[in-house]
Amino acid sequence: MTRLLANPTLRLFIGAALISLSPVWVKLVQVSSTTSAFWRLAIGGVVLAAYLVASRKRLQFSVRVWWLLALAAFLLAADLWFYHRSIRFVGPGLATLLANFQVFVMAAAGFLILRQRPTALQLIAIPLAFAGLALIVGVDWGELPADYRRGIVFGLGAAVTYAAYLLAMRSSRQGATTRVPSREIAVVSLFGAAMLGAAALGEGVSLAIPDSRDLTWLACYGVLSHGLGMLFITSSLPHVTTTQAGLALLLQPTLSFVWDVAFFARPMRPAEFIGAALALFAIYLGSRSKQAQRARQ
Repeated sequence: MTRLLANPTLRLFIGAALISLSPVWVKLVQVSSTTSAFWRLAIGGVVLAAYLVASRKRLQFSVRVWWLLALAAFLLAADLWFYHRSIRFVGPGLATLLANFQVFVMAAAGFLILRQRPTALQLIAIPLAFAGLALIVGVDWGELPADYRRGIVFGLGAAVTYAAYLLAMRSSRQGATTRVPSREIAVVSLFGAAMLGAAALGEGVSLAIPDSRDLTWLACYGVLSHGLGMLFITSSLPHVTTTQAGLALLLQPTLSFVWDVAFFARPMRPAEFIGAALALFAIYLGSRSKQAQRARQ
């Protein structure tokens, strides 16, 4: 097993598969959305912190980087706050697909903030993505149930906050001498858990885990999907091609849709199937164009 995990391509796709299970754990547990988000970051953060201690990595950040990590933690906590509610209302598959629209938010941020001109692939991908979304949810917004509409809004909120989190992490890594941001992700996870804990208190919800069944699912969420999933992906990205990275990005929402159908019997009309395929293809195009821009910088 150790020799297999030495292969960065294998680590990349295992990491994507582990993260694709995130909405499954959220759907299975009987705790509030904020509580499950708290335990994802708390358990995952402890796993990553243990890895740092075992590998003797030190936290040596400038004051600027600490502030950026605190901002990133807030944005990641907000992303999970939105994402978990979207899972509750529209299911794991569509919630994850919506959250991956961060690719297009990043493209917009690149144009507005970084002055990066959109590529031809991005200009094609954006309308394709929203056409796919229209096929999945239907074109008559008013006829959708209120909770379903709320879930779509929460999913798009997750996309915006996750894109902002990625930008904050990118800024925190400027001038970094390490290739893998394991230290930054551990700090952000623990800071984010503290913020979600405060949010839970403000909402009046309990952070208690009601039974051993929920403890098992939350442990899987924190250890497998957040801790190991993030470590596998971040450690492999410097060693794989942009095409492989784009495919791994596509694998996460694809598998989340598969889990939704397989585990929770999500009905899939032909129009929804076509819409999901269109949206996933658009996400892939958007990720390819973003990686190409990075390669040119």
